[in-house]
Amino acid sequence: MNVQKLSNMKAKSQKISAITAYDYSFAKIADDAEIDIILVGDSGAMVMFGYETTSPATMEEMLLMSKAVSRGSKKSLLVGDMPFMSYHISIEDAIRNAGRFIKEGGMQAIKIEGNRTVAKTISAITKAGIPVMGHIGLQPQMAQSWDGYRVHGTNYLSAKQLIEDAHELEQAGAFCIVLEMITEEVSKIISESIRIPTIGIGSGRYCDGQILVLHDLLNLNDSLHPKFVKQYADLKKQSQKALANYKDDISSNNFPTSAHSWSLEPSELKKIQKYFGLIKKNKL
Repeated sequence: MNVQKLSNMKAKSQKISAITAYDYSFAKIADDAEIDIILVGDSGAMVMFGYETTSPATMEEMLLMSKAVSRGSKKSLLVGDMPFMSYHISIEDAIRNAGRFIKEGGMQAIKIEGNRTVAKTISAITKAGIPVMGHIGLQPQMAQSWDGYRVHGTNYLSAKQLIEDAHELEQAGAFCIVLEMITEEVSKIISESIRIPTIGIGSGRYCDGQILVLHDLLNLNDSLHPKFVKQYADLKKQSQKALANYKDDISSNNFPTSAHSWSLEPSELKKIQKYFGLIKKNKL
């Protein structure tokens, strides 16, 4: 998968699949499932490192996860999520950090949260040869500090700003835009009025593609229950059951069995038994 193929998918009205992943094993599974985009999201700060929000994620943590994902995926388009304050200080700093995702992290593109205020940064990174995914609507990196986790595009002024922001990011060179928690009607207008694909999360049916946090759709992290998440498996419950059974088997001496072990050849066993017998008699 690459940027041009994504553009072609939109032109043909083919829906785009995207998922977050943070390690080698799940990246390989997503790749085998032929998911179009794997985003190494800063949500990994919460589900992998235990932070309360995405904001504490550092470049080093994001690169650590990116390296692991890039080893597991060979077909999906890999996108690294620029963490909070990695692109805010200066455009030069933003380009440098974006370049690290490509050179060190094995990513093929990066994602930046922000409305039209980040358009110049997106333009500069794109001109440096790095594809950029935009992200408007709910911006988790700053939402808790400003107005919380709320739906966007619920009135005329908000909708107008979102539509204009999307056009600004397209003009800046973004190859696609994530629309997070934006009303369905506004997402539809945005998706139909820009040439680049939109990837929705909690933004309804009319986006060109959809993305979910892997741990949400598999119920591996049940501390949050966003309305927009569809749960496709309950791996937390299955994992808890498996581990409980494992512990019970150990306690009852039902694991390991001979099927999980190796044995000496009879002739070798006799030799070692004889040797052990001499040791017990203090003859060695």
